[in-house]
Amino acid sequence: MADNKVYIFDTTLRDGEQVPGCKLNTKEKIELALALEELGVDILEAGFPISSPGDFTSVEEISKIIKNASVCGLSRAVQKDIEVAAAALKHAKRPRIHTGIGTSDYHIKGKFNSTREEILERAVQCVKWAKNFVDDVEFYAEDAGRTDNEYLAKVVEAVIKAGATVVNIPDTTGYCLPHQYGAKIAFLRNNVSNIDNAILSCHCHNDLGLATANSIEGVINGARQIECTINGLGERAGNTSLEEVVMVLKQHQHELGFHTSINTKQLNPMSRLVSDTMRMPVQPNKAIVGANAFSHSSGIHQDGFLKSAITYEIIDPVDVGADTSKIVLTARSGRSALAFRLKNLGYDFNRNDVDALYEKFLQVADSKKEVGDEDLHQMVKQYEPVTA
Repeated sequence: MADNKVYIFDTTLRDGEQVPGCKLNTKEKIELALALEELGVDILEAGFPISSPGDFTSVEEISKIIKNASVCGLSRAVQKDIEVAAAALKHAKRPRIHTGIGTSDYHIKGKFNSTREEILERAVQCVKWAKNFVDDVEFYAEDAGRTDNEYLAKVVEAVIKAGATVVNIPDTTGYCLPHQYGAKIAFLRNNVSNIDNAILSCHCHNDLGLATANSIEGVINGARQIECTINGLGERAGNTSLEEVVMVLKQHQHELGFHTSINTKQLNPMSRLVSDTMRMPVQPNKAIVGANAFSHSSGIHQDGFLKSAITYEIIDPVDVGADTSKIVLTARSGRSALAFRLKNLGYDFNRNDVDALYEKFLQVADSKKEVGDEDLHQMVKQYEPVTA
């Protein structure tokens, strides 16, 4: 595949909104949709139109205002779902219907009480229905992560023949190990005769904490679309984190050769906007966008970082729209960090002064989780300079 662009399919407004307590109204969805388009996402999954009148309206209104990204509506392999999705998308400049059905035996038998043959027929039929309304049809093989590869290849080949332009290979339960998911994508690339007529897409969940790794492994093995959410929001343990996969591809562009259209300097502002709008805090140690992602509190780390930032930071905070790196003073901090913070506060102490202040600093640090600027000012007030 000559084109090494990886398309970013954002589903914050659909899968991300399924997190309990994260329901959005139409106004909020529109605000986030405009911000996501500015961020540079290629496809925006705006909602599940048949699920509620509110969701239908949100998809319809977003379709009217998005100029560059494709706007996508989700549906089941049900004719009414697809008709309603098409109606919601009628104003979109680049409409996409995302339809599909479960393909694992767990779903075929346990969920549908059906057979592989019947599910294959339904898969083909839903793509044909969708194709009556839009040119761009994405098919999802739900629980593809636990689907037999031979059967999955048969389904993929059939839906591409029926007109699917994108085929989504979801690890719906977050079950796969990275090498297993990568091998599944590679198997489809090598065993589906018409595979070059469609884009393979990764939609990975984070139940075992492997969503980002699985998505990257999928791309390495031939997928060219990643379905993800801001802050990794989503069902249960969440979806693939947009900021993580984008920065993995950027940081390893030399080795992997892939690129996206995301403006990475918007990642932290976008993360905060989603967190505030969805009322869902971001864990402090979250990669890329967490409050502690560029904070240093260990003395060894602080000393190395102050000498050369690259010793402990592989990403410049500016590149992802974060505030400057932080030197956090704790009982684990060393003299270099203390001297750095004192200098930032306007104090000019020599090495002997810093050594003397450090003893007092440790006493304060042992009694508090973090030593703040006010604590430092108080220490300096009480300090008598070392004289020769």
